[in-house]
Amino acid sequence: MAIPRLAFACKPRCFSLRPSLVHCLGKVGFGSVAAIQPLDDSESIIKHAILNYDHSHAKEGSESSRRKPEWKKLNAKDLGISTSMIDRPTRKVLNGLKKKGYEVYLVGGCVRDLILKRTPKDFDILTSAELKEVMRAFSRCQIVGKRFPICHVHLDDTIVEVSSFSTCGRNFSRGFNYEFEGLDDGCDEKDYIRWRNCLQRDLTINSLMFDPYARIVYDYTGGIKDIKKAKVRTVIPASTSFQEDCARILRAIRIAARLGFRFSRETAHFVKHLSFSISRLDRGRLLMEMNYMLAYGSAEASLRLLWKFGLLELLLPIQAAYFVRRGFRRRDTRSNMLLSLFSNLDKLLAPDRPCHSSLWIAILAFHKALFDHPRDPLVVAVFSLAVYNGGDILEAVNIARKITKSYDNSFYELLEPRDLDFQTLKDEVMDLAASIKGALSKMTDEYFVSQAMAGYPQAPISDLVFIPLALYLRVSRIFECVIGRAERGFVSKQGSEIDYESLAMGSMPEVRHTFARIVFDTVYPLNLS
Repeated sequence: MAIPRLAFACKPRCFSLRPSLVHCLGKVGFGSVAAIQPLDDSESIIKHAILNYDHSHAKEGSESSRRKPEWKKLNAKDLGISTSMIDRPTRKVLNGLKKKGYEVYLVGGCVRDLILKRTPKDFDILTSAELKEVMRAFSRCQIVGKRFPICHVHLDDTIVEVSSFSTCGRNFSRGFNYEFEGLDDGCDEKDYIRWRNCLQRDLTINSLMFDPYARIVYDYTGGIKDIKKAKVRTVIPASTSFQEDCARILRAIRIAARLGFRFSRETAHFVKHLSFSISRLDRGRLLMEMNYMLAYGSAEASLRLLWKFGLLELLLPIQAAYFVRRGFRRRDTRSNMLLSLFSNLDKLLAPDRPCHSSLWIAILAFHKALFDHPRDPLVVAVFSLAVYNGGDILEAVNIARKITKSYDNSFYELLEPRDLDFQTLKDEVMDLAASIKGALSKMTDEYFVSQAMAGYPQAPISDLVFIPLALYLRVSRIFECVIGRAERGFVSKQGSEIDYESLAMGSMPEVRHTFARIVFDTVYPLNLS
């Protein structure tokens, strides 16, 4: 089967953002797409963004000239943290290293989540042991990564990540003057080592260290204060932080969306004005970051923030074009069908209960097809049921005709209901499935993606495609059962409970079940007034 115009079918390194098409976002206007400057010289754009920020905040004082945060050592019990909140595999690794005489800490987002009484996505360990010593301490262990090597310790079906102070120290590249800017007069050598490590973190709320044996949380950057203020702020000046690692822009968006936090003024400024720099990331990394945003229970908030700060046009131009055409403003609090679909996805997921990336890509393709060609709500209902049962349209029609709930008529994508006979209904359902596969092809076609925002001269033109061929084919399989014959031997999932392990692995019955549930709940919401 020939796959037309797919980016991944054309060349080995198939996902490119053409340099001549990269633009830098300027000031966002609420009535239209953001005003954009062509990016001819990224360095000059960065300097302009920094000067613009410094000038606009000269009177009130910039965050760039930061006061040294007070170093704090807090009792974990006072923060509501107990060692019982740490999962068993992580405790085994901590105990294994501690018994050999090494210092061990939990670091990063897991400490933040424990303080917030949230379930951490995972636990990261930092130790005084060298990585080679960690290797010797555990039978199933490997060093991964070149730029920032860490150890993966395998325990049963779990991987625990362990990093070393020594490795982090070698990567410490900040200037000497800046390095000593925050030191306390009464600090000891261990404080200094811990503080140096904290300065390498992306955000203050991710720079906390928890010693589970001393039951102390170390805060050298004001992270606890920012958690209390529900604020996302970079550890070092945002302009420097995002130039060092542009992926921090996407992580900042993801964490703000997941926690419902707001950005500090300086961080918000440089998220918006350095957004173009994410084009430097390889496509595998972009897919990973997008999956973290959309597959872990905070997809709707992530899409809103990507749109608000001008990143949606670069990452998902097709969806950005939908927002523009529907008159969706940058700070709009209203919803639409795309956001409602992802809101219903979020209700089923959590940081420790993610979905496979094929599910959220399927939702994007489904919505694109429906926006291009609005359908009767009964057609959508039959389609979702047919996806669920493996393509048995007759059974899907019989069930759908019994629906007595009202559909959400606020969505442009849904037509006024009509009286459709079986054959017409079947034809339209199969046409919708074919349209979704066509939309998926468009989402992986560099030329089509680049034209999505072409009608808006002020918008950036991005031909960014980060969906690999294997994932494209996997998503296509979700809908093939509706286009062709019902799958032989397919057993639809029984019951409404989701098997999250299967969903994360991309099990076809589980993905289809969850997809159908999300679509049906969006078209026929329970709380429709």
